[in-house]
Amino acid sequence: NWDADQQKITFRENDGNVEIWGKKAVKIQAVYRTDLGINKPSLLLASGWWGVSRHFHYLPELMAAFCWSAPTLWSGNVLGFAYWVFLLCLLTHRSFRDEERCSTKYGTYWDEYKKLVPYRIVPYLF
Repeated sequence: NWDADQQKITFRENDGNVEIWGKKAVKIQAVYRTDLGINKPSLLLASGWWGVSRHFHYLPELMAAFCWSAPTLWSGNVLGFAYWVFLLCLLTHRSFRDEERCSTKYGTYWDEYKKLVPYRIVPYLF
């Protein structure tokens, strides 16, 4: 999660002119319109963790919560998984809201990004 955030921060600080995992970063130079009707440039990162899935940073959160909940399996108390189930529902729902917001904001640029990065959270699954 930290590494994914760092990749995006470094990418934006250097106007997309960075190497991620030994390769030149794949970027989409998008333009969006503000509420005031002003066109603003933006960079979408499609490399590194952001090239694995569009919301990859949710996956480490879910994995950590699962690991914290797993010891309750041996006690037979499934209530210990309540946090993991809650977080799974929360982040899955949030991914749908994020997708809608980004689709509205970036339009065809977001469609292009989705073609480059087809998975939402879990690579090859969702």
